Amino acid sequence: MNKFRIGFGYDVHQLKEGYDFWLGGIKLEHEKGAVGHSDADVLIHVICDALLGAANLRDIGYHFSDQDPKFKGIDSKILLSKVMILLREAGYEVGNLDTTICLQLPKVNPHIPTMKKCLSEVMNVSENDISIKATTTEKLGFVGRQEGVSAYCTALIYSV
Repeated sequence: MNKFRIGFGYDVHQLKEGYDFWLGGIKLEHEKGAVGHSDADVLIHVICDALLGAANLRDIGYHFSDQDPKFKGIDSKILLSKVMILLREAGYEVGNLDTTICLQLPKVNPHIPTMKKCLSEVMNVSENDISIKATTTEKLGFVGRQEGVSAYCTALIYSV
């Protein structure tokens, strides 16, 4: 009998001029980019946290410390592929992901199909198992002022 588990992820990154903007494994053209120890891909980070949490494997910072120089500037797709190895070694597979990106600009909706394709390839799961939604905060708060980006993810995993 399969055991089902649910995990949740939340992350925030500051937006600043002069940085690349990686989101969902792809580079978006924008005058600001996300700031972080890695490439600061907030969507991949919440997916990692949700999957790790569901499997009771702690969090992304535990496995990939922002104090470790070997992760400085690392492509978050590499981190996600390592999380998938940990997940599968623990005897789990992905059921589905439901994510929400909170960002005023740039508009995310046109990029969602490309993000889903990228993430499904990195994770070796069906695009149909990855839901990506985007919302603004109606110009309220740090997201509305375009000072940062945040994201949420709920993950369902099951034992194999």
